[in-house]
This record gives sequence, structure tokens and C-alpha cells, in this order.
Amino acid sequence: MDRRRFLAGTAAIVVLPLDRARATPEAMAAAIKKVVGDAVVREGRVTLDLPPLIENGNTVPLLVSVESPMTEADHVRAIHVFNEKNPQPNVFVARLGPRNGRAMVGTRIKLGDSQKIVAIAETSTGQFWSASADVIVTLAACLEEST
Repeated sequence: MDRRRFLAGTAAIVVLPLDRARATPEAMAAAIKKVVGDAVVREGRVTLDLPPLIENGNTVPLLVSVESPMTEADHVRAIHVFNEKNPQPNVFVARLGPRNGRAMVGTRIKLGDSQKIVAIAETSTGQFWSASADVIVTLAACLEEST
């Protein structure tokens, strides 16, 4: 085997998996279905706060809050956040309980492109509530493709 064939084969091995490592709207829908099953996801009670225009996708501030009494009988069990164009559709899940006092989670995330972000709150009563936001990213985050 000569050097050119070896390098060409190596490049193909490296590039092919990276092309498949992109979430899609369909992958996001499948990830959401995995969490909620056949339950109805209603809009409301969830507030998703993130800037609509991001200059740098490397550190995007995100705050999710849910209207909930946070009592033993009625509280938010989890907050799930999904995206449609990063390498993985699941951004994070935060597990909560009545002792949290408030159903609120804040963090910073990376966004590789302009896309839709969806937050879903799972309650102790078996209900699912959601909010979504479209975000425009002018400078994409340094993702796995760049390493």
C-alpha cells in the first residue's frame, strides 16, 4: 500500500462518522418520544429563556423555569432540554424534587448552528409541559468535527 492510498483511506474513515454525528429534527422528535412515550406534551407552564441571536455558539446562556407548587403531591420531576442540530439531540436532563423549592435550571450550552431548542418539564402527576425557542447562531461552536 502506498502513502496516498493510506492517507485517502484514513481521511474517509475520519469523515464518515462525523457526518452521521449530527442531530436532525427527526432525531430530536425521536429523543422526545423516548422521554414522553405516548403522553401528550402541552405547551405552557415552561419558560425557556435564551437569547434569540447568539454571536458565539460556544457559551449560550439558557434558563428553564417551570410553574409548579413544588409540593410532595405536585412537583417537577425532571426538566429535559433537546436541540435539533448539535451532534446529540439530548442537551441535558435535570432531576428535581419538592425540596428544590423552585423548578428552575440555568446553565450554558454549546450550539453548533442556528436551530430550535425544546424544553420539556415532567411532573410528578405524569404530565408533560413544554416551551421552545428558535436561536440564530452567527459563529457556530467548536464541535467534534473541528477536533
